[in-house]
Amino acid sequence: MTRRYQRIQIMEKDYSLTELCTAFDVSRSGYYDWRVRKPSARQQANTQLLEAIQTLRQSEEASYGSPRMTEELQSCGYACSENRIARLMHHHGLRAQARPRFVPCTTNSDHNLPVAPNRLAERAAPNGPNQIWLQDITYVPTTQGWLYLALVMDLWSRKIVGWAMADHLRSELVVSALQMAHTQRHPGKGLLVHSDRGVQYASRATREFLERHGCEASMSRKGNPYDNAWMESAIGKIKGEVLGSTVPANHAAARQQLFVGIESWYNQRRRHSSLGYQSPVAFETQFMKN
Repeated sequence: MTRRYQRIQIMEKDYSLTELCTAFDVSRSGYYDWRVRKPSARQQANTQLLEAIQTLRQSEEASYGSPRMTEELQSCGYACSENRIARLMHHHGLRAQARPRFVPCTTNSDHNLPVAPNRLAERAAPNGPNQIWLQDITYVPTTQGWLYLALVMDLWSRKIVGWAMADHLRSELVVSALQMAHTQRHPGKGLLVHSDRGVQYASRATREFLERHGCEASMSRKGNPYDNAWMESAIGKIKGEVLGSTVPANHAAARQQLFVGIESWYNQRRRHSSLGYQSPVAFETQFMKN
């Protein structure tokens, strides 16, 4: 009945109250009683939840659907279920925001350089840090032209452990990201580093870096992005949730936005369903405590 009264209230400016009460099969007295009645405790709670959702959607959480939004609200002290948040978001037309996809080619696998087998397919899932790292390169459009972003992710925690940006696709872009990851994480020997078959990953500079640090190379099968699906997913989230639909004015602006997005948002705050809706940093911190 409450929904009928709400619809009548919305439509009152366009139709007479008599017509609306007849159409929705309610009495005028019942509608007037509802108008002067104080909101119920649940209605007041829903109003508070909606205000909190709209506040979160002004930040990076704009990309969240109901599952992650529920986790975020619960972490802020709100008592709510996923079904309740889903209903509220649906009723008010609030959906997870997605970035339109356009993918220029960043992978050139048409070369005669040595290619590593797909060793990742033979490995068990990691149960701790620095067992398997994933790599990939993506593009970032700016009004100044393309900026290329190389990423290294720890598969276990989904944390971005190394990254580098440049206006070119030469192998030093990849090596810079690996160097950052190695400096921050200090992995032991035997670390598996997986990538696609791009010329940057098969290059002499990259192979020598991996050999020098006791890492084992692994590469996806030719033309099969599913072999590195976790990295593809991370790239989609970083670009969609950090950059959104905006195009940075220049390379400097893109670098700043990506730096904050990766270090402050993706690693520190972004909730992952595969991690029990924890962020990568929170997941690693909990592991270290145990």
